[in-house]
Amino acid sequence: MIPCRREVLKLLKAELAFVEDGGYRRSPRLPWRAPYIFEESPSCPNSSDPSRPHACEDCWLIEFVPTDLRDEQIPCRFIPLGANTTVDSLYRCGTPEETEAALRRWLQTRIRELEVDLAESAQLPFAANR
Repeated sequence: MIPCRREVLKLLKAELAFVEDGGYRRSPRLPWRAPYIFEESPSCPNSSDPSRPHACEDCWLIEFVPTDLRDEQIPCRFIPLGANTTVDSLYRCGTPEETEAALRRWLQTRIRELEVDLAESAQLPFAANR
């Protein structure tokens, strides 16, 4: 089940804290490669289980994946982080520093957007819990 907007905001902030704490700089389990963005985050329901028992379509990140790419094996790799930039494209062409910077900007932007959205909806009479 996809969480409400407030829960998504909380998860985005947790993901940003993970990034800022260096969570994607080195994998303790696999120190020879950079960790996979989103997939090896504490916010991924499959992060500690290589058998991937949770469907990606139920992940909180799926709303950020373009509709036509939601059937990919690992859809969060196709989240647009900027103009013509996805996690997948950064794996192929970006440095770890570029990847972390793009991810940080994307998270900060989504957090601001949700905060504004929630603040505006709180001003509406009979606002639904979003």
